[in-house]
Amino acid sequence: MSTTVAAGTTPAPAERRKLIEVALPLEAINAASAREKSIRHGHPSTLHLWWARRPLAACRAVLFSSIVDDPSSLPHLFPDEASQERERERLFDVIRELVLWESTTNERVLHRARTEIARSTARTHGVELPATLSEAQVRAALAQYAPPVLDPFCGGGSIPLEAQRLGLEAHGSDLNPVAVLITKALIEIPPRFAGQPPVNPADRHRGMGAAWPNAKGLAADVRHFGTWMREEAFRRIGHLYPKVQLPPEQGGGEATVIAWLWARTVTCPNPACGAQMPLASSFALSTKKGKQAWVEPVVDRDARTVRFEVKTGVGVAPESPKTGRGASFRCLVCGEIAKDHHIKAEGMGGRIGAQLMAVVAEGNRSRAYASPNAVHESIARNAPKVEGPTGKLANDPRNIWCVNYGLIEFKDLFTPRQLVALTTFSDLVGEARERARQDAVAAGLPDDGTLLADGGTGALAYADAVATYLAFAVDRLAESCCSLARWQSAGDKVAGAFSRQALPMLWDYAEINPFSSSTRNFFDAVEWVSKCIDFLPAYRHGTARQADATHPYGFVSAPLVTTDPPYYDNIGYADLSDFFYVWLRRSLSGVSPAAFATLQTPKSDELIASPYRFGGSRDRADRFFESGLREVFGRMREAQNEAFPTPVFYAFKQSETDDSGDTLEGLKTASTGWETMLEGLVQAGYGITGTWPMRTERAGRTIGIGSNALASSIVLVCRPRPADASSTTRQRFVQELRSTLPEALRQLQHGNIAPVDLAQAAIGPGMAVFSKYARVLESSGNPMSVRTALQLINQTLDEVLAEQEGDVDADTRWALAWHAQYGMEEGLYGTAETLSNAKNTSVAGLQESGILLARAGKVRLLRRDELGDTWNAARDRRLSDWEIAQRLIRALETQGEPGAASMAAQIGSRADAARDLAYRLYRTSELKGWTQEALAYNSLVVAWPAIVAQMQTQAQVTQTEQQTALI
Repeated sequence: MSTTVAAGTTPAPAERRKLIEVALPLEAINAASAREKSIRHGHPSTLHLWWARRPLAACRAVLFSSIVDDPSSLPHLFPDEASQERERERLFDVIRELVLWESTTNERVLHRARTEIARSTARTHGVELPATLSEAQVRAALAQYAPPVLDPFCGGGSIPLEAQRLGLEAHGSDLNPVAVLITKALIEIPPRFAGQPPVNPADRHRGMGAAWPNAKGLAADVRHFGTWMREEAFRRIGHLYPKVQLPPEQGGGEATVIAWLWARTVTCPNPACGAQMPLASSFALSTKKGKQAWVEPVVDRDARTVRFEVKTGVGVAPESPKTGRGASFRCLVCGEIAKDHHIKAEGMGGRIGAQLMAVVAEGNRSRAYASPNAVHESIARNAPKVEGPTGKLANDPRNIWCVNYGLIEFKDLFTPRQLVALTTFSDLVGEARERARQDAVAAGLPDDGTLLADGGTGALAYADAVATYLAFAVDRLAESCCSLARWQSAGDKVAGAFSRQALPMLWDYAEINPFSSSTRNFFDAVEWVSKCIDFLPAYRHGTARQADATHPYGFVSAPLVTTDPPYYDNIGYADLSDFFYVWLRRSLSGVSPAAFATLQTPKSDELIASPYRFGGSRDRADRFFESGLREVFGRMREAQNEAFPTPVFYAFKQSETDDSGDTLEGLKTASTGWETMLEGLVQAGYGITGTWPMRTERAGRTIGIGSNALASSIVLVCRPRPADASSTTRQRFVQELRSTLPEALRQLQHGNIAPVDLAQAAIGPGMAVFSKYARVLESSGNPMSVRTALQLINQTLDEVLAEQEGDVDADTRWALAWHAQYGMEEGLYGTAETLSNAKNTSVAGLQESGILLARAGKVRLLRRDELGDTWNAARDRRLSDWEIAQRLIRALETQGEPGAASMAAQIGSRADAARDLAYRLYRTSELKGWTQEALAYNSLVVAWPAIVAQMQTQAQVTQTEQQTALI
């Protein structure tokens, strides 16, 4: 389905309705957003790590559709529904092309989108522009009529960047200086030096007379001075990174090291042993077929020592000494188990050591592995002592786990050799800055001495810009060049510290060589940063500033405000970003003195609900977050240009039970994160006029099941609630929910929203009903709380999903009821028979249909792996929707999307009903805590567009083969 109507859309106030409030080509937006997760070169995520970025495609689509008029608001141009639909489809074509990654640098596509924005915003001012405009006319119209865009939680800068790409004046603000610097690097620095040729002599002379569009000249200088930094660093500290002699079976000769693999060690708790225990979580080096390599521990029980030898060829890695979850390891010498409390005590006492397990080197078109040697270990241990970054890690048990094991200060996260490398590269940023300034003066830039941070555009400011991006390259290096980076045996590569939104404790780690030519070396970091600069638009000047979102937005006039607010307590941005801040401060304190005036990032005003900042009090943390978010939405409401809606991204999922019994009987599901966010919106005077599930995360992530993570961001489209909005009763509210939610859910399901996100997406249309009233009154006369409204929405969602069972066959209705009570476990035959009578089927018939096993007075549903492989849909005389769904999931799990597509083609139109059934089955499994079952149903829905595409491809191949045979 190419077009989706906004779920829960209600008529906007007198303002002209925008496209986002009526309909969107949601499938195209979601496909582009999902694909973007696999885009690397040139993507802003490669400039500098930030957490929970929204995809550029989704941001671009939301901004465009929030500004462009829906044709229904222009009856003088489109007087009937047919003409409105034609115009809407034309705008959808603009969006479908606009959201593609390839369009981020396609000026034809961008000009087309900017033209539509110029025409709509001019229309807001009573001016009708022609359909075709020149580039100069578009620029002039946007400058005169288009609203500025403001994101008060700019984070990684996705929203301001896409506003700028669309030709809009972009503003981002954030309390966190790292976020502000990232956004400056995306929207503020490139336009300031747009069209500037590189200043370094090599590129300047080679490119004489050449055009350097956007910030490509700046990117070339970052590459040039990054190369100089790498060469100069190698001259100073290259001796700390020796080559390794490879064994004959791996080609022999000397090779450049990629990484040294270490295992942390503690003293065995057995007094009779006292060996240094290696805490290795795995001995595998490479698990690639035909290239297996592993570490073999060699134990000398008399000497109570362990050494390691690398093995390759046929074989498997030995079992690691790790036992169970957490910090629990077996001593390889005596077998004693060192429990978590012992390892913590060793760590807090500064007694955790490290032992070299293996050396990874650059082989002949593949990785090579060498056993440890004393020379390499000695060089690493005897690296010069340098002053590392100061400051302590936050004692945040949710996001930072290594402090309990003695990694308390930032410098503790790095080995001595890593500290030497990072301080060397960091100090070289300042030297590169001076070289860039001298070259800029030679190239003709004015040497006025004005810093970039003070608005300069001369030689010093340009050097500041180069230094900023080079400092980002050092930050990229730091994430890999620390003792929380690990070796991935499946991919034969190093993974950085932030594989998740936390600083974990790592037992065996990879110490990279920043001078290798493999991934995660220093020049690799420079290249990632430079490629990102190459792709930046530099279309129009933007600003990023450090500001508290609860304060007035006086720095911008009448903006379109759109944002992605913090997700309750999901991510500790400030605590995590300190990892980068301490290095940025060392590199750039002279470039941006105000940004790095403090030793660490601001914490006390950060708007997250972290109990540890309030003495462990969840209540105090909640009150802080709730009051702060209400104030933010109030500020947004004050500043927002009322000609446009306010889109709010939200991707939080937190379920809890509320057994207070004062609103609904029994245990009810509430969502604290959603409740707080919605309470803030409602109290700020917003009503919800539309809701959209945007696919902003990778499909099929298991983390999304049973955790506070969604595959979709729910975009709530908000407008100020009319001052004369009426009140209603609880009874009327429930009646409206029951009349509007079924159609809204159908739209969401037809838009192929993942089941894991359905309950969150249903909040939008439900709250659209709630928020249009000044208040919903309980029978007591008191206003209904948002929490109660959410509970009623959840209850209605379950009712609607249950009512959808009426569309399935009797056998499936029986299976649904049985599954809800027993899952795949056994129950009594008598119970099954009673249920079958109620569902107009029979146990014997269910057994004949092949979905049930009945024996010895017990009954159970057959598991998917028991359904058998020799099955033909056309010969199945009693085919149920239940069986179709289970067989499709099995085909997907065992044969992938092509296998599921072949089976769906056999089944025909009934396959769609099975996909719809998966929503109901997911909901049951989630509520029962059956994680693997829930994941199976979620995976079927998420894969459905790909399955349909495979079906079409297979059909075309078959048709071609038939035509060829006829010829």
